Amino acid sequence: MLIKNIRIENSSETTDIRVQDGKFERIAKDIAPLPGEEVIEGKGRMALPPFIESHVHLDSALTAGDPCWNLSGTLFEGIECWSKRKDKLSKEDVKERARMAVRKQAANGIQFVRTHVDVTDPTLIAMEGLLELREELKGIVDIQIVAFPQEGIQSYPNGEKLMENAVKMGADCVGAIPHFEFTREYSVESLNFAMKLAEKYGKLVDVHCDEIDDEASRGLETLACRAYEAGMGEMVTASHTTAMHSYNNAYVTKLFRLLKMSKINFVSNPLVNTHLQGRMDTYPKRRGVTRVKELLAAGINVSFGHDDIFDPWYPLGDGNMRDVVHMGLHVCQMMGYEEILNSYKLVTHNAARTLHLSNYGIEEGNPADFIILDAENFYDALNEKSAVLYSYRGGKLIASTAPAAKTVHF
Repeated sequence: MLIKNIRIENSSETTDIRVQDGKFERIAKDIAPLPGEEVIEGKGRMALPPFIESHVHLDSALTAGDPCWNLSGTLFEGIECWSKRKDKLSKEDVKERARMAVRKQAANGIQFVRTHVDVTDPTLIAMEGLLELREELKGIVDIQIVAFPQEGIQSYPNGEKLMENAVKMGADCVGAIPHFEFTREYSVESLNFAMKLAEKYGKLVDVHCDEIDDEASRGLETLACRAYEAGMGEMVTASHTTAMHSYNNAYVTKLFRLLKMSKINFVSNPLVNTHLQGRMDTYPKRRGVTRVKELLAAGINVSFGHDDIFDPWYPLGDGNMRDVVHMGLHVCQMMGYEEILNSYKLVTHNAARTLHLSNYGIEEGNPADFIILDAENFYDALNEKSAVLYSYRGGKLIASTAPAAKTVHF
């Protein structure tokens, strides 16, 4: 397959891309077609590495309002609603909903997904279902699974055992939720346990860390310190960290030294956290999103996640990462031209670092995983809500979209 006249990322010039045997065989100008070779005219459109969903909950996807709605819009009522829904879980139920959500993601150019799966359930039925779906979709949409203790490790009966069982079953990452533990001591203990468990089994770490407006919630410093001491920084991710929005600046200045030394990753979820956070405020109301702009300026890796798709924590969503980027740029006040132009990196290259992916990107010799957007650059793609026209995995088309035809009658 030969793709002519395509712009790779935000390049001002077009080039050609040849795909052979599922890899990028050659990238250059004016490549002559081989006899019988399929030729696709890029027409100056933009090619990107595939979008990456670095934080979502597929086990709870598409359950909003079942059995009840989250009327307060808080994280904690969402957990209560989900706790009731867990009573109805079956492997078939989990797989069916998760598959539907993944199909929505694939239609929007996503090929790699990190999902957190609740393991505060004695049956671990959601973990079983997602592990099966991971294998069924392997090579089409790759799913990375986090053993996530939604109701705590130390604060849930047999929490440590359930976590280790989930890892033995095949989870890729170890999670934690220190801000939801009963006490500060439990918070620290849960993070120590999670890090040791990851070291024991050679797993990645992704912690729901300080997803609260309480500036006294300081799980991040413990996580970063343990990651630094263990030399595991690049394998460790702190998700949410919304309490950092409320930290005093003197403390943040001290904290950033540790964060840079630790080399941990961050995931921000601007859609969901602008919805959930600040619920205890009257006015002014906090945005409740972590300090993305400052983290990036410090050279710390940050990616964006959708987090929830029509579930007890977020009653909207169709898996479109451009919606996430659009919201994130607004609430993080990252609206400079270059910031918008390069914001695709928050859901591509930065997210690839978060997921610890290798051989990612449009480069000769890499797997031919890429998407084509109906725009010349990402600024235009984001501003005009341009469609992902094609999504190729290993050189095979897995999703396509016909751009909408709009007519103005005046």
